[in-house]
Amino acid sequence: MTETLILLPEAKADVANAYRWYENQSQGLGMEFLRCVETTLLSIQRTPFIHPCVYEFCRRALVRRFPFAIFFELEQDQNRCVVYSIFHCSQNPQKWQNRLPMRSNEPSQES
Repeated sequence: MTETLILLPEAKADVANAYRWYENQSQGLGMEFLRCVETTLLSIQRTPFIHPCVYEFCRRALVRRFPFAIFFELEQDQNRCVVYSIFHCSQNPQKWQNRLPMRSNEPSQES
């Protein structure tokens, strides 16, 4: 299965910020971070169901070698995966959870 991968602007900013931080720590480390993130994104795109559902409808894929998790939603009806956050695991989980779309679990009341 190959899904269309959509990275929200916030997720792209997560990657850019982490890249800069790692590159400032050691030249080339930022590029290694990007390679690991890309590998994880390809895994999500090819086999999204291997990544566990960790919060409501949201799945998590861990990035190899770096303490980051990618949080995404699989939208089967549209054949796509939406990436909400590429998140450093030491941060408060509320940060990535706040990016998720609001969903109503209550049935609609039609007149």
